[in-house]
Amino acid sequence: MCVLSKNFGVQGRQKGVTPKYSLKPLMPRLSELLGVEVKMANDCIGEEVEKLVPEIPEGGVLLLENFRFYKEEEKNDPEFAKKLASLADLYVNDAFGIAHRAHASTEGVAKYLKPSAAGFLMQKLDYLVGVVANPKKPFATIVGGSKRVDILILGGGIIFTFYKAQRHAVGSSLVEEDKLSLATSLMEKAKAKRVSLLLPADVVVADKFAADANRKVIPASGIPDCWMGLDIGPKTIKSFGEALDTTKTVFWNGPMGVFEFDKFATGTEAIAKKLAELSGKGVTTIIGGSDSVAVVEKVGLAEKMSHISTGGGASLELLKGKPLPVIGCHLLSLMWIGFADC
Repeated sequence: MCVLSKNFGVQGRQKGVTPKYSLKPLMPRLSELLGVEVKMANDCIGEEVEKLVPEIPEGGVLLLENFRFYKEEEKNDPEFAKKLASLADLYVNDAFGIAHRAHASTEGVAKYLKPSAAGFLMQKLDYLVGVVANPKKPFATIVGGSKRVDILILGGGIIFTFYKAQRHAVGSSLVEEDKLSLATSLMEKAKAKRVSLLLPADVVVADKFAADANRKVIPASGIPDCWMGLDIGPKTIKSFGEALDTTKTVFWNGPMGVFEFDKFATGTEAIAKKLAELSGKGVTTIIGGSDSVAVVEKVGLAEKMSHISTGGGASLELLKGKPLPVIGCHLLSLMWIGFADC
């Protein structure tokens, strides 16, 4: 018997039952991929689910409804975790992207199901841990941050908080007002630790947030009112590329701009191409996060990279040296098994 819900039970961050976040639309494609007719429960716990589980034929699959319809999921409520665990004989987690979240369906349920194990996707963590523990220097991070890096390259929406913290004009660009002091602190820490923190010298700005917006390239330190930065400029692409040429290990999390709009995808795609070039020269390139993965796939360079991880948040936590709750102590010493073993 195999109850399948883990990889799909975390869609959406809604509060309470929200029909648009139901997992029912996944059933046809999931059935096609697995080659069996997937059954769907209207809930993830309760009498209905308890009756459906014993009816699953050998080799059959039951998809449970979205765990996040329950507030107990994110609170890692023990009783909720016990109810989930009561439906299965063993637990397999193959979702590295949520390994940094101690939720009932990730960390909690494993306390009540033995064996608990990691799947084949999680096995790739071996590679990531090895790179983080002993990276080839110089080590660069593009967006994100770590005390372990030598070069920290910032792009995307985060840069405007740093610019405003330095009293530069940012127009109507995205700024996290409550993070201005943090930005200042990070710049001071980078300097103290002799980390080369690189911000764009020029940016591509738009007069509105739209694919057909008017655009122009200007110095990053003075964005006019009513204009917003949506990409890095050509001088920055050149300088970032030169900095990356000095590296041996690169971790990339997050695009350089609004790459979904063709007019503002140049910087992000340029970074992807640079990393593919560096990979060919023996540099270790790690792509973390769904947006970064989408970029390298869009330009057809995913196979050129050393490692692809859809778990951007989990990768960053690991890069910071923080323990991942899901992996902490209960995944059977990271024994690798897959759904075929259920």
